[in-house]
Order: sequence, then C-alpha cells, then structure tokens
Amino acid sequence: MAGAKTPAAPAAKKSSPKAAAVVWLVSGMIVLGCVVAGMVNSGSGDDDVPSPTAQERGDTVPILQRSADSQGICYGWVLQDYFSYGDPLSVGSNLGDGVAVEENPACPRWVQVDARVAYTSESSESNDSARIDVTGSADISTSQLFRIEDGLTRFGLTEDVFVDDPGWAITRAAVTLPLLAVEAGLVEPAATPAADAATPAPLSDAGNDLWRDRWGYLLAAVGLLLLTGLLVAIGLWQRRRQLREEAEKGTADGRTTTAPRQSAKRDPRRTPEGR
Repeated sequence: MAGAKTPAAPAAKKSSPKAAAVVWLVSGMIVLGCVVAGMVNSGSGDDDVPSPTAQERGDTVPILQRSADSQGICYGWVLQDYFSYGDPLSVGSNLGDGVAVEENPACPRWVQVDARVAYTSESSESNDSARIDVTGSADISTSQLFRIEDGLTRFGLTEDVFVDDPGWAITRAAVTLPLLAVEAGLVEPAATPAADAATPAPLSDAGNDLWRDRWGYLLAAVGLLLLTGLLVAIGLWQRRRQLREEAEKGTADGRTTTAPRQSAKRDPRRTPEGR
C-alpha cells in the first residue's frame, strides 16, 4: 500500500562499555605479566655456571683428607666457566675449601679433576657442553691419568651430568679420585683403608635442564592461551546476548505495528452477475 511505513530494522547492539573495559584490563595485565616474566628470565643469569654449594664442599673436604692421609697423595678439584678467563668458580682439595693442590709445596704428589662447563645463550646455535680432564704431578704417567679419567665415566660422571649440575658433579668426581687412583696403580690397595669411605653413593637420577632458561617463554605462552580463551568466551557471551535482545525487540515491534485485518463485506445490492 502506497505511503505505508515499514518497520525499521533494529539497530545493531553496541558492546557494553563495562565488558570492553574488563577485556582491556585483563589483556593489559596478562601482557604486562608476560613482559615482566621475559625480563626476569632474560636477566636471571641463566648462562652462569653454578658452583658447588657450601654443604657439598664441606662434605667433600673431609673425605679427601682421610684418603690423602692414608695414601700419601693429594686430591683436589677445579671447576671453571669455559667462557670466563678469571678465577675458577670453585677450587678445593684435601687441604681445604679454596686451596688448590697444583704447584702446592704441601703436595709433592697430587691428582685433581678439572672441569670446564659452557652454558650458551638461547640465541646461540651451540649446545651447552662440558670438558673433564684429570691432571696430576709429574711422577704420574699419562696412561694412569687417562685410566682415572675413564673411570669417572664408568661411575656415571659424564659430560651431560656436568652440564646438568656442575657443582654436584665436580665434588662427586673429587671423592672418586682415591678409589680410581688405586685402580690405576698409583698406590697399593693395602695402603688404602679409606677407599671404602671414598666410594661414592649411587648416583641420583640426572635432572633435565630443558626449562632452565625457557620458563619465561612457557609462562608467556600460557598467558596468551588464557587471554585467547577469555576473549573468545566474552565474544560468544556478547553475541548471544545481542541476538536475544534483538529477538525480544523484534517480537515487541511486531505486536505494536501489526493491525488486525478487517474482512471485506459484500454489498448486498450487487448480484453475482454484477447487476
């Protein structure tokens, strides 16, 4: 019918200001947390090689003292950061924590384990690595030192263990030296009553350093997943609410604009033939 007004289409429902504010607030908090975690992770000194703890050093020195007194050979350890050219990270021997045996007048005969551990940054294509050497005084042959070095591997003190926990590995290697010296023929077995005391306990399960320098990235990934899930949930909730309100408004408009149809009345004065 000409001139009749058609009902206007319902206007699109605007998103709630409160809901938008909540989304931005939560997003900002998660992004800020990820940034802080990344900064802390990058500056936490993950490339630094850890040295033995005070307890590990304190437990090692007495064992080496008893073995040195009974065998007449000094035993020690040296732990170094491969990329550091300064003082070693840790030095010790039967003479005490911080006292080296190499070129020490108190130790004419000596054997020490020397470990160099390298931790590389995440941006480097190289892997973490370690190099373990056994050195000794001039009267000890190279073949004997090699046998001692090979014995460390037999006790499970491999390069991977030194990379995983350098402090524990270097002190454990030091206490195995008296027993390996007997096997290499440096001293007679009868002169080693402390050999049993120097026998290391079974190795604990080696740890995994996969997440040692990656925990910040894991936290950031979890934060992004939570943010994505939150945004999807809020979007679905707003869409359902918008559709429900549009349906309710359309129903209300239909009731107010639709008028009841009136049936057409026959003119009693007209006949079916039109007369």
